[in-house]
Amino acid sequence: MLIDPRHGDIEDDAASPGQRSLLAIAGSLLVEISLPKLLFAWTVLLLLPAVLLGLAPLLVSAWFSTLSEKLAALTGIGTALVLLAVAAIGWIGWRPLFRIAENNFWSLNALAVQPGYAFTREALRHLTERIWGRKLTAPGRARLRSGNSVGAGIVLSACAVLMAILAWPATRWTGGWNDLVLLHRLALPTLANAVLLVSGYLAAASLVWGFADASMSQPVDLADFDTAAPNARRWRVAHLSDLHVIAEQYGFRIESGRAGPRGNGRLARLLTHLATLHAIDPLDHIVISGDMTDAGRASEWAVFLDALARHPELAARAVMLPGNHDVNIVDRANPARLDLPFSPTMRLRQIRTLSAMAAVQGDRVRVVDAKGKPAATLNEALTPHRDAIVALAGYGGLRRAAVLRELFDSLFPMIVPPEAADGLGVAILNSNAETHFSFTNALGLVSVEQTHRFEAAIRHYPEARWIVALHHHVVEYPMPVKAFSERIGTALINGSWFVRRLEALAGREVVMHGHRHVDWIGACGSLKIISAPSPVMNATDDAATYFYIHTLAAGPDGKLGLLAPERVEIAGEKESEGVHS
Repeated sequence: MLIDPRHGDIEDDAASPGQRSLLAIAGSLLVEISLPKLLFAWTVLLLLPAVLLGLAPLLVSAWFSTLSEKLAALTGIGTALVLLAVAAIGWIGWRPLFRIAENNFWSLNALAVQPGYAFTREALRHLTERIWGRKLTAPGRARLRSGNSVGAGIVLSACAVLMAILAWPATRWTGGWNDLVLLHRLALPTLANAVLLVSGYLAAASLVWGFADASMSQPVDLADFDTAAPNARRWRVAHLSDLHVIAEQYGFRIESGRAGPRGNGRLARLLTHLATLHAIDPLDHIVISGDMTDAGRASEWAVFLDALARHPELAARAVMLPGNHDVNIVDRANPARLDLPFSPTMRLRQIRTLSAMAAVQGDRVRVVDAKGKPAATLNEALTPHRDAIVALAGYGGLRRAAVLRELFDSLFPMIVPPEAADGLGVAILNSNAETHFSFTNALGLVSVEQTHRFEAAIRHYPEARWIVALHHHVVEYPMPVKAFSERIGTALINGSWFVRRLEALAGREVVMHGHRHVDWIGACGSLKIISAPSPVMNATDDAATYFYIHTLAAGPDGKLGLLAPERVEIAGEKESEGVHS
Protein backbone atom coordinates (compact mmCIF):
# COMPACT_ATOMS: atom_id res chain seq x y z
CA MET A 1 0.00 0.00 0.00
CA LEU A 2 1.04 3.62 -0.50
CA ILE A 3 0.99 4.43 3.24
CA ASP A 4 1.06 1.67 5.85
CA PRO A 5 -1.10 2.92 8.76
CA ARG A 6 0.67 0.50 11.10
CA HIS A 7 3.79 2.66 10.79
CA GLY A 8 1.97 5.83 11.83
CA ASP A 9 2.29 9.31 10.36
CA ILE A 10 3.04 12.89 11.33
CA GLU A 11 0.04 13.10 13.67
CA ASP A 12 1.70 10.58 15.97
CA ASP A 13 4.52 13.08 16.56
CA ALA A 14 2.25 15.96 17.69
CA ALA A 15 3.53 16.04 21.28
CA SER A 16 6.87 14.30 20.87
CA PRO A 17 10.01 16.26 21.82
CA GLY A 18 11.93 13.44 20.14
CA GLN A 19 10.39 14.34 16.78
CA ARG A 20 9.61 18.04 17.19
CA SER A 21 11.50 20.73 19.07
CA LEU A 22 10.08 22.16 22.29
CA LEU A 23 9.78 25.51 20.50
CA ALA A 24 7.65 23.96 17.75
CA ILE A 25 5.43 22.22 20.31
CA ALA A 26 5.04 25.47 22.25
CA GLY A 27 4.06 27.28 19.04
CA SER A 28 1.37 24.70 18.25
CA LEU A 29 0.20 24.90 21.82
CA LEU A 30 -0.31 28.67 21.68
CA VAL A 31 -2.26 28.37 18.43
CA GLU A 32 -4.50 25.51 19.56
CA ILE A 33 -5.25 26.43 23.16
CA SER A 34 -8.70 27.66 24.16
CA LEU A 35 -8.19 31.38 24.78
CA PRO A 36 -11.31 31.88 26.96
CA LYS A 37 -10.24 28.97 29.18
CA LEU A 38 -6.67 30.25 29.27
CA LEU A 39 -7.80 33.75 30.28
CA PHE A 40 -10.01 32.31 33.01
CA ALA A 41 -7.19 30.10 34.28
CA TRP A 42 -4.76 33.04 34.29
CA THR A 43 -7.31 35.08 36.20
CA VAL A 44 -7.83 32.36 38.83
CA LEU A 45 -4.23 31.16 39.11
CA LEU A 46 -2.23 34.36 38.52
CA LEU A 47 -4.23 37.60 38.42
CA LEU A 48 -6.45 36.92 41.45
CA PRO A 49 -3.55 35.73 43.68
CA ALA A 50 -1.51 38.76 42.56
CA VAL A 51 -4.36 41.13 43.45
CA LEU A 52 -4.85 39.47 46.84
CA LEU A 53 -1.11 39.55 47.49
CA GLY A 54 -0.90 43.23 46.59
CA LEU A 55 -3.97 44.11 48.66
CA ALA A 56 -2.86 42.06 51.66
CA PRO A 57 -0.70 44.80 53.26
CA LEU A 58 -3.52 47.35 52.88
CA LEU A 59 -6.11 44.96 54.30
CA VAL A 60 -3.87 44.00 57.22
CA SER A 61 -3.14 47.65 57.90
CA ALA A 62 -6.86 48.57 57.93
CA TRP A 63 -7.74 45.53 60.07
CA PHE A 64 -5.05 46.26 62.67
CA SER A 65 -6.19 49.87 62.85
CA THR A 66 -9.75 48.79 63.59
CA LEU A 67 -8.66 46.00 65.95
CA SER A 68 -6.46 48.35 67.99
CA GLU A 69 -9.41 50.71 68.45
CA LYS A 70 -11.69 47.85 69.57
CA LEU A 71 -9.11 46.38 71.93
CA ALA A 72 -8.49 49.80 73.48
CA ALA A 73 -12.19 49.91 74.43
CA LEU A 74 -12.11 46.45 76.08
CA THR A 75 -11.04 45.48 79.56
CA GLY A 76 -8.03 43.25 80.09
CA ILE A 77 -10.30 40.18 80.34
CA GLY A 78 -12.09 41.11 77.13
CA THR A 79 -8.82 41.51 75.27
CA ALA A 80 -7.61 38.13 76.55
CA LEU A 81 -10.86 36.43 75.41
CA VAL A 82 -10.57 37.92 71.92
CA LEU A 83 -6.97 36.76 71.60
CA LEU A 84 -7.89 33.27 72.85
CA ALA A 85 -10.71 33.07 70.29
CA VAL A 86 -8.33 34.04 67.48
CA ALA A 87 -5.78 31.47 68.70
CA ALA A 88 -8.46 28.74 68.90
CA ILE A 89 -9.63 29.40 65.35
CA GLY A 90 -6.04 29.27 64.16
CA TRP A 91 -5.39 25.99 66.01
CA ILE A 92 -8.48 24.30 64.57
CA GLY A 93 -7.91 25.43 61.00
CA TRP A 94 -4.12 25.38 60.73
CA ARG A 95 -3.74 22.02 59.00
CA PRO A 96 -5.87 22.70 55.88
CA LEU A 97 -4.54 26.25 55.80
CA PHE A 98 -0.98 24.95 56.03
CA ARG A 99 -1.61 22.50 53.17
CA ILE A 100 -3.05 25.29 51.01
CA ALA A 101 -0.15 27.60 51.91
CA GLU A 102 2.42 24.88 51.18
CA ASN A 103 0.89 24.01 47.81
CA ASN A 104 0.77 27.68 46.85
CA PHE A 105 4.32 28.21 48.16
CA TRP A 106 5.74 25.44 45.98
CA SER A 107 3.52 26.52 43.07
CA LEU A 108 5.13 29.96 43.35
CA ASN A 109 8.52 28.27 43.32
CA ALA A 110 7.50 26.24 40.28
CA LEU A 111 6.28 29.36 38.49
CA ALA A 112 8.74 32.07 39.53
CA VAL A 113 11.87 30.50 41.03
CA GLN A 114 12.53 26.98 39.82
CA PRO A 115 12.32 27.55 36.03
CA GLY A 116 14.47 30.70 36.12
CA TYR A 117 16.93 29.24 38.60
CA ALA A 118 17.19 25.87 36.82
CA PHE A 119 17.60 27.56 33.43
CA THR A 120 20.35 29.89 34.73
CA ARG A 121 22.14 27.11 36.62
CA GLU A 122 22.09 24.68 33.70
CA ALA A 123 23.15 27.42 31.27
CA LEU A 124 26.18 28.16 33.45
CA ARG A 125 26.96 24.45 33.79
CA HIS A 126 26.63 23.91 30.06
CA LEU A 127 28.96 26.80 29.31
CA THR A 128 31.60 26.02 31.93
CA GLU A 129 31.61 22.27 31.31
CA ARG A 130 32.08 22.83 27.58
CA ILE A 131 35.11 24.99 28.40
CA TRP A 132 36.72 23.04 31.25
CA GLY A 133 34.75 19.77 31.48
CA ARG A 134 37.25 17.51 29.70
CA LYS A 135 40.07 18.61 31.98
CA LEU A 136 38.20 18.00 35.23
CA THR A 137 38.22 14.99 37.48
CA ALA A 138 34.96 13.86 39.10
CA PRO A 139 35.63 15.88 42.31
CA GLY A 140 36.56 18.89 40.18
CA ARG A 141 33.34 18.59 38.18
CA ALA A 142 31.36 18.43 41.44
CA ARG A 143 33.04 21.63 42.68
CA LEU A 144 32.30 23.32 39.37
CA ARG A 145 28.63 22.33 39.64
CA SER A 146 28.51 23.78 43.16
CA GLY A 147 30.01 27.04 41.96
CA ASN A 148 27.50 27.24 39.12
CA SER A 149 24.64 26.79 41.60
CA VAL A 150 25.87 29.74 43.67
CA GLY A 151 26.41 31.81 40.52
CA ALA A 152 22.89 31.08 39.28
CA GLY A 153 21.41 32.09 42.62
CA ILE A 154 23.33 35.37 42.65
CA VAL A 155 22.44 36.26 39.04
CA LEU A 156 18.74 35.55 39.50
CA SER A 157 18.67 37.34 42.86
CA ALA A 158 20.26 40.44 41.31
CA CYS A 159 17.60 40.49 38.56
CA ALA A 160 14.85 40.19 41.18
CA VAL A 161 16.33 43.04 43.24
CA LEU A 162 16.36 45.24 40.14
CA MET A 163 12.67 44.48 39.54
CA ALA A 164 11.88 45.34 43.17
CA ILE A 165 13.73 48.67 42.90
CA LEU A 166 11.76 49.60 39.78
CA ALA A 167 8.42 48.71 41.45
CA TRP A 168 9.10 50.45 44.78
CA PRO A 169 8.04 54.04 43.86
CA ALA A 170 4.50 52.88 42.94
CA THR A 171 3.90 50.78 46.08
CA ARG A 172 1.62 51.63 48.99
CA TRP A 173 1.56 49.70 52.28
CA THR A 174 -0.93 51.36 54.64
CA GLY A 175 -4.51 52.51 54.34
CA GLY A 176 -7.95 52.50 55.92
CA TRP A 177 -11.28 50.99 54.95
CA ASN A 178 -12.25 54.23 53.21
CA ASP A 179 -9.27 53.89 50.87
CA LEU A 180 -10.32 50.38 49.91
CA VAL A 181 -13.66 51.61 48.59
CA LEU A 182 -11.89 53.41 45.73
CA LEU A 183 -10.42 50.30 44.17
CA HIS A 184 -9.63 51.96 40.84
CA ARG A 185 -7.11 54.17 42.64
CA LEU A 186 -5.46 51.13 44.16
CA ALA A 187 -4.93 49.22 40.89
CA LEU A 188 -1.37 50.45 40.31
CA PRO A 189 -0.26 50.24 43.99
CA THR A 190 -1.75 46.73 44.24
CA LEU A 191 0.17 45.55 41.17
CA ALA A 192 3.36 47.25 42.38
CA ASN A 193 2.98 45.64 45.84
CA ALA A 194 2.59 42.22 44.25
CA VAL A 195 5.64 42.72 42.02
CA LEU A 196 7.73 43.91 44.95
CA LEU A 197 6.70 41.02 47.23
CA VAL A 198 7.25 38.35 44.57
CA SER A 199 10.56 39.96 43.54
CA GLY A 200 11.68 40.12 47.16
CA TYR A 201 10.82 36.47 47.65
CA LEU A 202 12.52 35.57 44.36
CA ALA A 203 15.68 37.44 45.41
CA ALA A 204 15.88 35.61 48.74
CA ALA A 205 14.72 32.21 47.46
CA SER A 206 17.20 32.23 44.57
CA LEU A 207 20.07 32.68 46.99
CA VAL A 208 18.70 29.97 49.27
CA TRP A 209 18.30 27.58 46.33
CA GLY A 210 21.76 28.37 45.02
CA PHE A 211 23.58 27.88 48.32
CA ALA A 212 21.43 24.86 49.22
CA ASP A 213 22.33 23.16 45.94
CA ALA A 214 25.99 24.11 46.33
CA SER A 215 26.30 22.86 49.92
CA MET A 216 24.58 19.50 49.38
CA SER A 217 26.49 16.42 48.33
CA GLN A 218 26.77 16.67 44.55
CA PRO A 219 25.53 13.74 42.44
CA VAL A 220 28.31 11.55 41.06
CA ASP A 221 28.34 8.32 39.09
CA LEU A 222 28.58 5.33 41.38
CA ALA A 223 32.23 4.33 41.15
CA ASP A 224 32.01 0.86 42.66
CA PHE A 225 29.21 -1.49 43.60
CA ASP A 226 29.14 -3.08 47.02
CA THR A 227 30.10 -6.62 47.87
CA ALA A 228 28.33 -8.83 50.37
CA ALA A 229 29.34 -11.68 52.65
CA PRO A 230 28.32 -15.13 51.36
CA ASN A 231 25.75 -15.55 54.14
CA ALA A 232 24.35 -12.00 53.93
CA ARG A 233 20.62 -11.58 53.33
CA ARG A 234 19.94 -10.62 49.72
CA TRP A 235 16.90 -9.24 47.92
CA ARG A 236 16.35 -9.39 44.16
CA VAL A 237 14.39 -6.39 42.87
CA ALA A 238 13.33 -5.86 39.27
CA HIS A 239 13.05 -2.14 38.56
CA LEU A 240 10.62 -1.18 35.80
CA SER A 241 9.45 2.31 34.98
CA ASP A 242 7.72 4.39 32.33
CA LEU A 243 5.90 1.54 30.58
CA HIS A 244 3.54 4.07 28.95
CA VAL A 245 0.91 1.48 28.10
CA ILE A 246 -1.37 2.55 25.26
CA ALA A 247 -4.77 1.23 24.24
CA GLU A 248 -4.15 0.91 20.48
CA GLN A 249 -2.55 -2.10 18.85
CA TYR A 250 -0.49 0.08 16.52
CA GLY A 251 -0.43 3.28 18.55
CA PHE A 252 2.62 5.38 19.43
CA ARG A 253 3.43 6.97 22.77
CA ILE A 254 3.10 10.69 23.36
CA GLU A 255 6.70 11.60 24.04
CA SER A 256 8.50 9.34 21.57
CA GLY A 257 6.09 9.36 18.65
CA ARG A 258 7.35 7.24 15.76
CA ALA A 259 10.85 7.26 17.29
CA GLY A 260 9.64 4.71 19.85
CA PRO A 261 8.16 1.21 19.59
CA ARG A 262 4.52 0.97 18.55
CA GLY A 263 1.92 -1.01 20.46
CA ASN A 264 2.41 -2.99 23.64
CA GLY A 265 4.11 -6.10 22.24
CA ARG A 266 7.42 -5.26 23.87
CA LEU A 267 5.76 -5.06 27.30
CA ALA A 268 4.20 -8.50 26.77
CA ARG A 269 7.61 -9.95 25.87
CA LEU A 270 9.18 -8.21 28.86
CA LEU A 271 6.69 -9.73 31.32
CA THR A 272 7.01 -13.20 29.77
CA HIS A 273 10.79 -13.12 30.08
CA LEU A 274 10.66 -11.69 33.60
CA ALA A 275 8.35 -14.56 34.61
CA THR A 276 10.94 -17.01 33.25
CA LEU A 277 13.76 -15.32 35.21
CA HIS A 278 11.60 -15.36 38.34
CA ALA A 279 10.99 -19.09 37.99
CA ILE A 280 14.76 -19.69 37.82
CA ASP A 281 15.79 -17.23 40.57
CA PRO A 282 12.81 -15.79 42.48
CA LEU A 283 12.33 -12.04 42.78
CA ASP A 284 11.43 -10.37 46.06
CA HIS A 285 9.92 -7.21 44.60
CA ILE A 286 9.07 -5.70 41.23
CA VAL A 287 9.12 -1.92 41.62
CA ILE A 288 7.26 -0.04 38.87
CA SER A 289 8.14 3.60 39.48
CA GLY A 290 5.33 5.38 37.66
CA ASP A 291 3.92 6.16 34.23
CA MET A 292 2.27 2.79 33.84
CA THR A 293 -0.03 4.45 31.30
CA ASP A 294 0.66 6.95 28.54
CA ALA A 295 -2.24 9.31 29.23
CA GLY A 296 -4.05 8.00 32.31
CA ARG A 297 -7.01 6.76 30.24
CA ALA A 298 -9.32 4.03 31.55
CA SER A 299 -8.65 1.88 28.46
CA GLU A 300 -4.88 2.11 29.08
CA TRP A 301 -5.28 1.01 32.68
CA ALA A 302 -7.39 -1.92 31.46
CA VAL A 303 -4.64 -3.03 29.06
CA PHE A 304 -1.97 -2.69 31.78
CA LEU A 305 -3.98 -4.69 34.34
CA ASP A 306 -4.78 -7.38 31.75
CA ALA A 307 -1.08 -7.71 30.86
CA LEU A 308 -0.08 -8.06 34.52
CA ALA A 309 -2.93 -10.49 35.24
CA ARG A 310 -1.43 -12.96 32.75
CA HIS A 311 1.48 -13.34 35.18
CA PRO A 312 0.00 -13.68 38.68
CA GLU A 313 3.39 -14.66 40.13
CA LEU A 314 4.70 -11.23 39.05
CA ALA A 315 1.59 -9.34 40.10
CA ALA A 316 1.96 -10.77 43.61
CA ARG A 317 5.34 -9.03 43.90
CA ALA A 318 4.59 -5.83 41.99
CA VAL A 319 4.68 -2.49 43.79
CA MET A 320 3.69 0.53 41.73
CA LEU A 321 3.30 4.25 42.27
CA PRO A 322 1.81 7.15 40.30
CA GLY A 323 3.67 8.97 37.55
CA ASN A 324 2.78 12.28 35.95
CA HIS A 325 1.33 10.55 32.87
CA ASP A 326 -1.01 8.63 35.16
CA VAL A 327 -2.46 11.52 37.18
CA ASN A 328 -1.64 14.83 35.46
CA ILE A 329 -2.81 16.29 32.17
CA VAL A 330 -1.42 14.53 29.11
CA ASP A 331 -3.17 14.21 25.76
CA ARG A 332 -1.64 12.90 22.54
CA ALA A 333 -4.39 14.51 20.46
CA ASN A 334 -4.27 17.93 22.11
CA PRO A 335 -0.93 19.16 23.51
CA ALA A 336 -2.68 22.45 24.39
CA ARG A 337 -4.96 20.70 26.89
CA LEU A 338 -5.80 22.90 29.87
CA ASP A 339 -8.00 21.93 32.81
CA LEU A 340 -9.38 24.50 35.20
CA PRO A 341 -8.32 24.12 38.87
CA PHE A 342 -11.71 22.78 39.93
CA SER A 343 -12.10 20.37 37.00
CA PRO A 344 -13.26 16.90 38.14
CA THR A 345 -11.04 15.18 35.57
CA MET A 346 -8.00 15.61 37.83
CA ARG A 347 -9.76 13.69 40.62
CA LEU A 348 -10.94 11.12 38.09
CA ARG A 349 -7.38 10.39 36.95
CA GLN A 350 -6.32 10.11 40.58
CA ILE A 351 -9.01 7.61 41.52
CA ARG A 352 -8.28 5.54 38.40
CA THR A 353 -4.69 5.30 39.61
CA LEU A 354 -5.72 4.42 43.17
CA SER A 355 -8.13 1.80 41.87
CA ALA A 356 -5.41 0.18 39.76
CA MET A 357 -2.93 0.27 42.65
CA ALA A 358 -5.51 -1.32 44.92
CA ALA A 359 -6.15 -4.07 42.36
CA VAL A 360 -2.45 -4.96 42.26
CA GLN A 361 -1.19 -4.33 45.81
CA GLY A 362 -4.21 -3.33 47.87
CA ASP A 363 -3.75 -6.11 50.44
CA ARG A 364 0.06 -5.78 50.70
CA VAL A 365 0.74 -2.07 51.14
CA ARG A 366 -0.21 -0.13 54.24
CA VAL A 367 -1.30 3.46 54.66
CA VAL A 368 0.22 5.59 57.41
CA ASP A 369 -2.27 6.67 60.11
CA ALA A 370 -2.42 9.96 62.03
CA LYS A 371 0.26 8.73 64.47
CA GLY A 372 2.66 7.85 61.67
CA LYS A 373 2.13 4.10 61.99
CA PRO A 374 1.55 1.92 58.91
CA ALA A 375 -1.85 0.53 59.86
CA ALA A 376 -4.70 -0.16 57.42
CA THR A 377 -4.08 -1.74 54.05
CA LEU A 378 -4.84 0.32 50.96
CA ASN A 379 -8.01 -1.66 50.35
CA GLU A 380 -9.17 -1.04 53.92
CA ALA A 381 -8.39 2.68 53.63
CA LEU A 382 -10.40 2.97 50.41
CA THR A 383 -13.45 1.05 51.64
CA PRO A 384 -15.18 4.04 53.35
CA HIS A 385 -14.84 6.04 50.11
CA ARG A 386 -16.06 3.31 47.77
CA ASP A 387 -19.48 4.81 47.05
CA ALA A 388 -18.03 8.29 46.44
CA ILE A 389 -15.37 6.87 44.10
CA VAL A 390 -17.92 4.87 42.10
CA ALA A 391 -20.22 7.91 41.87
CA LEU A 392 -17.45 10.17 40.53
CA ALA A 393 -16.34 7.55 38.02
CA GLY A 394 -19.90 7.01 36.84
CA TYR A 395 -21.32 10.52 36.81
CA GLY A 396 -18.50 13.06 37.33
CA GLY A 397 -19.46 16.50 38.63
CA LEU A 398 -17.82 19.24 40.68
CA ARG A 399 -19.58 18.29 43.92
CA ARG A 400 -18.54 14.63 43.70
CA ALA A 401 -14.97 15.63 42.89
CA ALA A 402 -14.87 18.01 45.87
CA VAL A 403 -15.81 15.15 48.24
CA LEU A 404 -12.62 13.29 47.20
CA ARG A 405 -10.34 16.32 47.07
CA GLU A 406 -8.06 15.24 49.94
CA LEU A 407 -8.20 11.48 49.43
CA PHE A 408 -5.31 10.97 47.01
CA ASP A 409 -2.73 13.01 48.93
CA SER A 410 -3.80 11.55 52.29
CA LEU A 411 -2.92 7.98 51.23
CA PHE A 412 0.79 8.65 50.66
CA PRO A 413 3.23 7.41 51.63
CA MET A 414 2.29 3.75 51.40
CA ILE A 415 4.54 1.20 53.05
CA VAL A 416 5.40 -2.38 52.20
CA PRO A 417 6.53 -3.49 55.67
CA PRO A 418 9.85 -5.38 55.97
CA GLU A 419 9.47 -9.14 56.29
CA ALA A 420 11.60 -9.07 59.45
CA ALA A 421 12.75 -6.45 61.93
CA ASP A 422 16.02 -5.97 60.00
CA GLY A 423 14.50 -6.77 56.59
CA LEU A 424 13.78 -4.67 53.50
CA GLY A 425 10.74 -2.41 53.29
CA VAL A 426 9.46 -0.31 50.41
CA ALA A 427 8.24 3.27 50.88
CA ILE A 428 5.94 4.39 48.06
CA LEU A 429 5.80 8.16 47.58
CA ASN A 430 3.73 10.41 45.35
CA SER A 431 6.08 12.97 43.79
CA ASN A 432 3.63 14.59 41.35
CA ALA A 433 2.86 18.30 41.70
CA GLU A 434 -0.73 19.03 40.72
CA THR A 435 -0.72 20.95 37.45
CA HIS A 436 -3.53 22.07 35.19
CA PHE A 437 -1.66 22.43 31.90
CA SER A 438 -0.29 19.69 29.63
CA PHE A 439 2.92 21.66 29.06
CA THR A 440 3.72 21.71 32.79
CA ASN A 441 2.43 18.26 33.71
CA ALA A 442 5.89 16.88 34.53
CA LEU A 443 6.70 19.01 37.60
CA GLY A 444 7.64 17.08 40.74
CA LEU A 445 7.20 17.77 44.45
CA VAL A 446 7.31 15.72 47.66
CA SER A 447 5.30 17.69 50.21
CA VAL A 448 6.53 18.46 53.70
CA GLU A 449 3.52 16.66 55.20
CA GLN A 450 4.15 13.49 53.16
CA THR A 451 7.84 13.56 54.09
CA HIS A 452 7.01 13.83 57.79
CA ARG A 453 4.60 10.88 57.53
CA PHE A 454 7.29 8.87 55.73
CA GLU A 455 9.85 9.63 58.42
CA ALA A 456 7.35 8.77 61.17
CA ALA A 457 6.49 5.47 59.46
CA ILE A 458 10.05 4.22 59.12
CA ARG A 459 10.73 5.07 62.77
CA HIS A 460 8.43 2.13 63.58
CA TYR A 461 11.06 -0.14 61.98
CA PRO A 462 14.34 1.16 63.42
CA GLU A 463 16.45 -1.77 62.15
CA ALA A 464 14.95 -2.07 58.66
CA ARG A 465 16.49 -1.17 55.30
CA TRP A 466 14.43 0.68 52.71
CA ILE A 467 13.76 1.15 49.04
CA VAL A 468 12.43 4.70 48.68
CA ALA A 469 10.38 4.62 45.46
CA LEU A 470 9.11 7.73 43.72
CA HIS A 471 8.59 8.82 40.13
CA HIS A 472 10.67 12.00 39.77
CA HIS A 473 14.44 12.24 39.96
CA VAL A 474 15.66 14.04 43.07
CA VAL A 475 18.61 15.75 41.33
CA GLU A 476 19.76 16.53 37.81
CA TYR A 477 22.32 13.98 36.68
CA PRO A 478 26.00 14.87 36.13
CA MET A 479 25.88 13.51 32.59
CA PRO A 480 27.63 15.26 29.67
CA VAL A 481 25.20 16.34 26.95
CA LYS A 482 25.64 18.02 23.57
CA ALA A 483 22.42 20.05 23.38
CA PHE A 484 21.45 22.59 26.02
CA SER A 485 17.80 21.49 25.75
CA GLU A 486 18.82 18.10 27.20
CA ARG A 487 19.95 19.77 30.43
CA ILE A 488 16.58 21.25 31.38
CA GLY A 489 14.91 18.48 33.32
CA THR A 490 11.99 18.25 35.68
CA ALA A 491 13.58 17.10 38.93
CA LEU A 492 11.81 17.66 42.24
CA ILE A 493 11.14 21.33 42.91
CA ASN A 494 12.30 20.78 46.50
CA GLY A 495 14.93 18.19 45.59
CA SER A 496 17.88 19.53 47.59
CA TRP A 497 15.71 19.68 50.74
CA PHE A 498 14.39 16.16 50.18
CA VAL A 499 17.88 14.72 49.57
CA ARG A 500 18.99 16.09 52.94
CA ARG A 501 16.03 14.38 54.64
CA LEU A 502 16.92 11.06 53.01
CA GLU A 503 20.60 11.33 53.93
CA ALA A 504 19.52 11.19 57.57
CA LEU A 505 18.82 7.48 57.05
CA ALA A 506 22.61 7.03 56.93
CA GLY A 507 23.04 4.46 54.20
CA ARG A 508 20.03 2.30 55.10
CA GLU A 509 18.14 3.17 51.90
CA VAL A 510 18.30 3.16 48.11
CA VAL A 511 16.22 5.55 46.00
CA MET A 512 14.54 4.11 42.90
CA HIS A 513 12.83 6.38 40.38
CA GLY A 514 11.95 6.81 36.72
CA HIS A 515 10.55 9.79 34.79
CA ARG A 516 13.61 10.74 32.72
CA HIS A 517 13.87 7.35 30.89
CA VAL A 518 17.62 7.55 31.57
CA ASP A 519 19.82 4.71 32.78
CA TRP A 520 21.88 6.16 35.64
CA ILE A 521 23.16 4.78 38.93
CA GLY A 522 24.88 7.27 41.20
CA ALA A 523 25.06 8.76 44.65
CA CYS A 524 24.69 11.97 46.62
CA GLY A 525 26.97 11.41 49.59
CA SER A 526 25.80 8.19 51.23
CA LEU A 527 22.50 8.21 49.33
CA LYS A 528 22.46 5.75 46.41
CA ILE A 529 20.13 6.65 43.52
CA ILE A 530 18.90 4.36 40.74
CA SER A 531 17.23 5.81 37.65
CA ALA A 532 15.38 3.28 35.52
CA PRO A 533 15.50 3.34 31.72
CA SER A 534 12.18 2.94 29.97
CA PRO A 535 11.95 -0.46 28.25
CA VAL A 536 9.37 0.87 25.74
CA MET A 537 10.68 4.35 24.88
CA ASN A 538 13.52 5.99 22.96
CA ALA A 539 14.07 3.09 20.59
CA THR A 540 12.85 2.15 17.13
CA ASP A 541 10.72 -0.94 16.59
CA ASP A 542 13.67 -3.11 15.61
CA ALA A 543 16.05 -1.95 18.37
CA ALA A 544 16.48 -3.74 21.68
CA THR A 545 15.61 -2.08 24.98
CA TYR A 546 16.46 -3.16 28.50
CA PHE A 547 15.84 -2.90 32.24
CA TYR A 548 17.72 -4.05 35.35
CA ILE A 549 17.30 -6.55 38.13
CA HIS A 550 19.10 -5.19 41.19
CA THR A 551 20.46 -7.21 44.09
CA LEU A 552 20.39 -5.48 47.47
CA ALA A 553 22.24 -6.96 50.42
CA ALA A 554 22.28 -6.50 54.17
CA GLY A 555 25.54 -4.87 55.17
CA PRO A 556 27.23 -4.21 58.51
CA ASP A 557 25.74 -1.71 60.98
CA GLY A 558 22.33 -1.89 59.33
CA LYS A 559 23.59 -0.60 55.97
CA LEU A 560 21.98 -1.56 52.67
CA GLY A 561 24.42 -2.63 49.98
CA LEU A 562 23.85 -2.32 46.23
CA LEU A 563 25.46 -5.10 44.24
CA ALA A 564 26.21 -5.04 40.50
CA PRO A 565 22.91 -5.19 38.56
CA GLU A 566 21.75 -7.75 36.01
CA ARG A 567 20.86 -6.16 32.67
CA VAL A 568 17.89 -7.73 30.87
CA GLU A 569 17.39 -6.97 27.17
CA ILE A 570 14.11 -7.03 25.27
CA ALA A 571 14.43 -7.72 21.57
CA GLY A 572 12.85 -5.48 18.95
CA GLU A 573 9.99 -6.58 16.73
CA LYS A 574 12.06 -7.34 13.64
CA GLU A 575 14.46 -9.52 15.59
CA SER A 576 13.59 -13.02 16.65
CA GLU A 577 10.64 -13.18 18.97
CA GLY A 578 12.92 -14.61 21.66
CA VAL A 579 14.24 -12.41 24.42
CA HIS A 580 17.80 -12.51 25.63
CA SER A 581 19.64 -11.06 28.59
